Amino acid sequence: MKITAQMSIIIAVVFALVCFGFAITGFTSLGDITDAQQLADAKGFAWFWAFLGAVGVLFGLVGMWLVKTSPQPGDVS
Repeated sequence: MKITAQMSIIIAVVFALVCFGFAITGFTSLGDITDAQQLADAKGFAWFWAFLGAVGVLFGLVGMWLVKTSPQPGDVS
C-alpha cells in the first residue's frame, strides 16, 4: 500500500490533534489530583502526549516541505 505525500500530511495532522487532545485532557485534570505520586505520573503522561503531538506536527511539516520541493511531472530541470 502506498501513501501519497498529501495523505501523510493529513495522517500527521490527525495524529497530532489526537495526541494534543490527550495532552490537554491530562493537563486539565491535574487540579483534581491530591497524591504527589499520582500528580507526577499524570504530568509525565500529559507531557508524553504533548511530545507525540509535536512529533506529529514535525512529520506534517516535513511532508509539506517535501510536497513543495519535489519536482512535478512535466517539469524540466
